[in-house]
Amino acid sequence: MRIRKISISGFRNLKQISIQPGSHFNLIYGLNGQGKTNFLESLYILGNPRSFRQVRSQDMIAHEETRSIVNGHVETGHVDNKIKLLIENCGRKVELNGKHIKKASELHGVLNTIVFSPDDTYMIKGTPEARRRYLDRVVYTGDIGYLFCWHAYSRILKQRNALLKSSDKSGLDTWTEKLAETGAEVIKRRLIYVEKLNKILSCQYRTISGKEYEIAEIAYKPEGISKDDISEIRMELLELIFRNRNKDEKYGTTSIGPHRDDLIFNLNGCSLKSFGSQGQHKSFVLALKMAEIDHLASVFDEPPVFLIDDFSSELDIERKSNLIEFLKKRDLQTFITTTDHTDICFEDNENCAVFHVEHGNLTFKG
Repeated sequence: MRIRKISISGFRNLKQISIQPGSHFNLIYGLNGQGKTNFLESLYILGNPRSFRQVRSQDMIAHEETRSIVNGHVETGHVDNKIKLLIENCGRKVELNGKHIKKASELHGVLNTIVFSPDDTYMIKGTPEARRRYLDRVVYTGDIGYLFCWHAYSRILKQRNALLKSSDKSGLDTWTEKLAETGAEVIKRRLIYVEKLNKILSCQYRTISGKEYEIAEIAYKPEGISKDDISEIRMELLELIFRNRNKDEKYGTTSIGPHRDDLIFNLNGCSLKSFGSQGQHKSFVLALKMAEIDHLASVFDEPPVFLIDDFSSELDIERKSNLIEFLKKRDLQTFITTTDHTDICFEDNENCAVFHVEHGNLTFKG
């Protein structure tokens, strides 16, 4: 996948921008607060329903502007696509090749983007909700069916919770059975993804950290679920929900299910959250992103676009060098932001386009 052209207006602090990025490496440098991360965000939301910064639509509109417009010409599987994103206070509208898109699923696979930002390491010590949000996003990126089953589960969960708060509990058993059925599918798809990613993760962790003896893995163990067959998962989940019915009725909410599960990050069999150093956290998250790249490349027969924010401050010399070598071996388009572009070395034949950002202006430098 390649972004062949990007045009931006009214987006955060960015000025009117229209550029043709390089097909391999794109280096965007400038001082902090000039618009580097904003530019990456504009690329990301072209192919994703939500920003990686978890903000509202109106937060992405420039001051004193009423809307933002991001246009992208994208090459997917040797097919040219045009994506237009209109952001207004009331929400967003997306067009694909001139046709209005009503559902996020219609844009699935047109532009896959993976982002590594300073905030990503926070999810290791953050809340289970942050890790679930990460898991849901990455599973959906490679599995369109996950979006449909997650939405179905969420609708049923909302209905069951409404009944739990109501004095009339008629129909509760029926909704509980439906919840277990859709919940089992959510769990099964998560388990499949985690298993696939683990086959790649340890290798990429060793690549980025340079530590051959360290083994990285992610673990998804739904509460009370010991089976991996979907029908057995459904039965276990159904039993758990029924067992907790009194508590659920007392508090008016469903206490068991994939909406409460957590994702565990381990290094050498120990909890990264409890025992990992800051450097290990950064290596682990970056290895996750690298594993996602290889996974999506296998799913779509072409790699995603990779966005790396704040390269100079987030990585030490060894990790920078290891990451660049990883990227050189893969035919993917990469956008890297940094305050100091002198510490990133590319050969002349590596097709690196360099841009300078100052006060929201993006200028091509070579």
